[in-house]
Amino acid sequence: MRLAENVYRTYVQILKEELVPAFGCTEPISLAYCAAKAREILGALPERVEIQASGNIIKNVKSVIVPNTDGLKGIPAAAAAGIVGGDPNKKLEVIAQVTAQQKQEIREYLERTPIEVKALSDGDKLDILVAVYAAGHSAEVRISRTHCNIAYIRRDGEMIYHEEAPVCEGEPQKADRGLLSICDIVRFAEEVEVADVKEVLDRQISYNYSIALEGLEHDWGANIGSTLVKTYGDDVKIMSKAMAAAGSDARMSGCELPVVINSGSGNQGITVSVPVIVYAERLRSSEEELYRALVVSNLTAVHIKHGIGPLSAFCGAVSAGCAAGCGIAYLFGGREEEISHTLVNSLATVSGIFCDGAKASCAAKIASSVEAGILGYYMYKNGQQFYAEDGIVSKGVENTIRNVCRLGGNAMNETDEEIIRIMTHCD
Repeated sequence: MRLAENVYRTYVQILKEELVPAFGCTEPISLAYCAAKAREILGALPERVEIQASGNIIKNVKSVIVPNTDGLKGIPAAAAAGIVGGDPNKKLEVIAQVTAQQKQEIREYLERTPIEVKALSDGDKLDILVAVYAAGHSAEVRISRTHCNIAYIRRDGEMIYHEEAPVCEGEPQKADRGLLSICDIVRFAEEVEVADVKEVLDRQISYNYSIALEGLEHDWGANIGSTLVKTYGDDVKIMSKAMAAAGSDARMSGCELPVVINSGSGNQGITVSVPVIVYAERLRSSEEELYRALVVSNLTAVHIKHGIGPLSAFCGAVSAGCAAGCGIAYLFGGREEEISHTLVNSLATVSGIFCDGAKASCAAKIASSVEAGILGYYMYKNGQQFYAEDGIVSKGVENTIRNVCRLGGNAMNETDEEIIRIMTHCD
């Protein structure tokens, strides 16, 4: 029985909404976008900046290098980059076109401009509020829930935009992620007209493989990718996780190459795609087989992360690495049964990895998660599996996914708060 037409169209739309380009780690870029928009509304270079951010934003911006800033990192640097050199019309590519002169201006702006940063005590896990002031005027922009979702805009205290206001009418509603299931994802991968997904997947392949090569061939971060290859060789199982890790090596260290994200994350976009691309090359899979395998890996990752949320104490590399294992299983001829077991086996292995912000060690967590995805598939091929009632594993892949989402979306909230306290030295 074929997929219902509404499910088919929803899945196509999900891929188009999720697989979009981003320049740099999405949390500092979201902050840069918010700051760039605030300056645009103010209509002048701010003389003073006040930033409030949720704990998860603070956690994910603290240690990652902001691209196009000559090595700067942290919340003030991200805001200054958006204010001085940002184009708010480009959203997640807001600082992609910063010039050499603007890089120097960003440093000078940071030196002379008061930028106050405070924790946002209420609101969403992904929440940013930037207020800017100049010549007796003010502007305030708030982003909430997703990296580019502007909740409201104020100028001189007057609300000029609110997301529930009539001005929002006509904007497309996001496709319903609640329709995702492993059964239908596999069926969709089998049935999808390649032309419906080719553009977004071609861009993902091009961008994400390019940054993976950059990370492998040059000195970035902790060089997890190149260390894996030097230590263990170039077997496909090693190369698949090494290339994914290398992409993160480069991205977390300020590499000025774009990536195509998944579930709001560039690291997850790299992790869910690059291992599948590497396996497709080694297996000499056709272009069509690669597309269909990437459909499986991308939508599986979105399915898991939808129940967790974009930011939490649950490491997003886990859902992406396990989903990559599902895409690899598809390349080997696996379908619903094989993919379901691959996912359950891998989630049972690495779901305990927590997120302590965006930084160099993300690459190592990516490597571990991809390894778990591959192991999950080979466990099934060798007649092995984790059974229901083994820890968080329940009977049926969807029930196990729900268990993981319970942990990542709710139960790890206190863990998240403790991680943030440790990172911000709040005893």
